[in-house]
Amino acid sequence: MRAGHIRWGLLLVGLALSLPAHADLSRRRSDVVEVVQKVSPAVVHIGTEQEVESRFRGRARSPLEEFFGQGLGAPETRQRIQGLGSGAIIDASGIIVTNDHVIRGASAIHVVLADGRTFDAEVVGSDANNDLAVLKVNAKEALPTAKLGTSSDLMIGETVVAIGSPFGLSKTVTAGVVSATGRTFRAEDRVYNDFLQTDAAINPGNSGGPLLNVDGEIIGINTAIYANGQGIGFAIPADKVRRIVEELTRFGKVRPAWVGMDTANLPARVAARLGWDRTYGTVVTNVEPESPAAQAGVQRGDVVAELGGSRIQDAEDFDSRMRGYPARSAFPLVLFRAGSTRTVQVTPVEFPARLLETLAWERLGLRVKENKNGMAISAVRPGSAASEIGLEPGDVLLRMNNQPVPTADTFREGLLTARRGRSVLLLVRRGRYAYHLTLPFEGQRL
Repeated sequence: MRAGHIRWGLLLVGLALSLPAHADLSRRRSDVVEVVQKVSPAVVHIGTEQEVESRFRGRARSPLEEFFGQGLGAPETRQRIQGLGSGAIIDASGIIVTNDHVIRGASAIHVVLADGRTFDAEVVGSDANNDLAVLKVNAKEALPTAKLGTSSDLMIGETVVAIGSPFGLSKTVTAGVVSATGRTFRAEDRVYNDFLQTDAAINPGNSGGPLLNVDGEIIGINTAIYANGQGIGFAIPADKVRRIVEELTRFGKVRPAWVGMDTANLPARVAARLGWDRTYGTVVTNVEPESPAAQAGVQRGDVVAELGGSRIQDAEDFDSRMRGYPARSAFPLVLFRAGSTRTVQVTPVEFPARLLETLAWERLGLRVKENKNGMAISAVRPGSAASEIGLEPGDVLLRMNNQPVPTADTFREGLLTARRGRSVLLLVRRGRYAYHLTLPFEGQRL
């Protein structure tokens, strides 16, 4: 019996030695593990439902329809499609931040918490230009939250963690580093500006989820991937997220802002004449009197080198960056003038109503008025692109950049939102038919 006891004792000792010690577990507890355990309860899975219409046509289109697009009157079918994404709870009352493209057009939004609880969510506000949305769920108790950090002090190479639901696989964690900041690129006819770049794996379904630093703070909202490469993902920086989320939470939308300055691309010969020897920047071509830009001291001929701490590549980059600053949200501009640089502080304001009619007439070549059918065109400027395309008084504007414009207020908001672009997509009704057309903007970008 004694020998048997000894054999069993040795066996138990061996088993004990083969089990991982508590000290070993502590040694393996990395920064990434700390972040995941701290923040993952605040990361949610978002499922959406959307009804879409499909048109099937059995007849040939007229030349006018071929030019303008598909007309109305075709048979329609409706189908329900489902989408998925991620989000982060940033307030214990149930406020969630995600991407606009995750919930855009959804007829129902369902939020699943990390502990399995499911809630129906309502949209507090969303903004397609900045691809951000704020949702609200009603819970009986305070919810776990993630802290919205800052992105202005990020270091290239610092460790970051992404948590989300790629391909519906909830609670998925990936880690990597900050690969670049202030990244601007073009993909699938869309321009991405002022993004964080990371090699932390981001896949469909990660959209709207948090990118975190080793302190467990949100430093970005995961948004896009570069499909032709590996380890190239992009996130909206936290500083922009904070500005847009505050605006959406307070007003339900981003108030169109105005600084009163126009810029243009900077050819090498113009840059040489101005004394600017860099390959980036945009030149100021117009400053509206008494505008925020004028009050800050911006002058025609200045080179805009930086906005909000990041380089400006060209005029398109400047226009896109401006969409991230709503009214009353100040930002610094670095200007080059007469051989030296200076920094000025500019505070956008809401677009002056007195300029709206001018904006529509000069840039669209149209005057409109509200009637029972919507916004009817009352006049078309001779020689304008609108005139050359064939728009006529009596045509009715139904949508602008895919947003309905049934009233003067919605038309005004649509025009203000679209004004910084190079063109605008219109849906125009003439008689029984409606046509999509792209109308280039003209004149100064007010």
